[in-house]
Amino acid sequence: MAMMGGGFGPQVFMSLRRDDTVTKQRLTPGTVRRIARYARPHTRHIVAFLLLVMASAVIVVANPLLMKAIIDDGILPGRAGVVVGLAVAIAGLALVDAGLTLAQRWFSSRVGEGLIYDLRTEVFDHVQRMPVAFFMRAQTGALVSRLNSDVIGAQRALTSTLSSVVSNVISLVVVMGAMLALSWQVTLVALVLLPIFVVPAKYVGRRMSALTREQMQLDAEMSSVTTERFNVAGAMVAKLYGRPEDDAAVFGARAARVRDVGVTVGMYGTVFRVALGLVAALATALVYGIGGVLAVGGAFELGTLVALAALLMRLYGPLTSLSNVHVDVMTALVSFDRVFEILDLRPMVSERQDARDVPGGPATIEFDDVRFRYPGAEEVSLASLESVARQDVGGPSEPVLRGVSFTARPGQLVALVGHSGAGKTTITSLVSRLYDVGEGAVRINGLDVREATLASLRDTVGVVMQDAHLFHDTIGANLRYARPEASDEEIWEALRAAQIGDLVEGLPDGLDTVVGERGYRMSGGEKQRLALARLLLKAPRVVVLDEATAHLDSESEAAVQQALKTALAGRTSLVIAHRLSTIREADEILVVEDGRVAERGRHEELLARGGLYAELYRTQFSASPDSPVS
Repeated sequence: MAMMGGGFGPQVFMSLRRDDTVTKQRLTPGTVRRIARYARPHTRHIVAFLLLVMASAVIVVANPLLMKAIIDDGILPGRAGVVVGLAVAIAGLALVDAGLTLAQRWFSSRVGEGLIYDLRTEVFDHVQRMPVAFFMRAQTGALVSRLNSDVIGAQRALTSTLSSVVSNVISLVVVMGAMLALSWQVTLVALVLLPIFVVPAKYVGRRMSALTREQMQLDAEMSSVTTERFNVAGAMVAKLYGRPEDDAAVFGARAARVRDVGVTVGMYGTVFRVALGLVAALATALVYGIGGVLAVGGAFELGTLVALAALLMRLYGPLTSLSNVHVDVMTALVSFDRVFEILDLRPMVSERQDARDVPGGPATIEFDDVRFRYPGAEEVSLASLESVARQDVGGPSEPVLRGVSFTARPGQLVALVGHSGAGKTTITSLVSRLYDVGEGAVRINGLDVREATLASLRDTVGVVMQDAHLFHDTIGANLRYARPEASDEEIWEALRAAQIGDLVEGLPDGLDTVVGERGYRMSGGEKQRLALARLLLKAPRVVVLDEATAHLDSESEAAVQQALKTALAGRTSLVIAHRLSTIREADEILVVEDGRVAERGRHEELLARGGLYAELYRTQFSASPDSPVS
């Protein structure tokens, strides 16, 4: 996450360079084949769209030829009927062209919006399957940018760029053929000025491609800053620590870079258009000068001169566009490449092809010599998804768990205690398979969780974290996230069991009360009890409580503990112990120290042993029986 008050320093440009390198490496025939896979379902619409583009390109040439006929065959000979007939033909072509334009837009929209839908749904589904470690490093705004801006950019690669290339090729062939047929001498003279424009245009095209990549990265970083600062937690930190000026300065620096790039892009585009207009005007003057002299001398007719001038205006655009077609395609495909970057990230936690459902019945949790280290940045993330773009250095991270073994039998409550950073939360994360073990195994009812289907594992294990997260939705919707088919009666039963039913009943909107972003309209204890209600509604066979009663006062905790004791009877519980009452009721207490189980036993046994647990008790329990253990 971006640090408050941080600068727009070299790291960002490191990200740009790294992202640019990846882009250059991936723009290969393989990338084109992948794009073709996404285009395949829309083949009929694409073919129809290209045929319409071809028809429009032909009409572009037809009008100057009709103008020639009006002058040479109608006006100069004084044949009014021919003039009227050809004028009607020009008007008819205009109507046909208008109809073709509307039809092109319809087919283009069908292809473009269909491609956006396909890419967005695939990216969303893929990101949903990424491990927790990925989300701990990737910035939300950068991910949102890939899902929105880059997907739209990818769509343009298939519609705008493709149609432009096809249209320009056809226009060039038809226009050049018509001009050569009218006068090859004047045509060759007109083409003399082309290099004056094409050479600078290629340079401008390359610069535009680089600036486009930078714009995309800057947009993602701007989105990340606003996402972090405008959510409730970020806004609260900013208010409490009082650094709005620093935040404004950081945002201003990034916005200034966006402004500068935008100005540069605008100027390059303007220079490109002005140069094209200037060269076309000079070429037109040349055609009229030379062609006019030839027409006066009777070398060819006046209508031919007018047609040549009109066709010339339609020649330079396609020529210059096609001279930069490689750059245009590369620029358009940058968005595809940025989307493919996400899709190419393989989830570290995935379901095997031969995965089996977790065996039924009361659950037994077994840790068998489990060793684990957290993955490095290069294993789970991309530099371009992190604003500082600095991958971890110094080799693999230190082991967090160093040979943890224990068994939680059906119906047992096993408590984990220890100093902060000892590895307690890591142990609970491995049960729900937020991460995979490095060595050893975690088994539920004898089945290694890595061999279980993810759906059956989710149904088996229920988790309540210390920081309970609620979606910006109603209370009912948040609870039904655990069990969509649950009835209102079942929801009320879970709320009462979590000792929050009376509070919800007293709200004006009851279950339809919106909890706000991350549940910030509720107090900490209320959020925690709603999370417990969500767990009770799910009714899993294995319950993991990661300091789940941290925000409850003594009275609320006693009520919730009683509710949990009744509701979780016969279920296996793994609890990061937080208060003395929980520890006293545990069937077994595991004292975790430096990634190992240093001690194990019941409360009285461990106290009598006088080891690390007794030390924790003396330092943290002696002041008050409700003091936290860890």
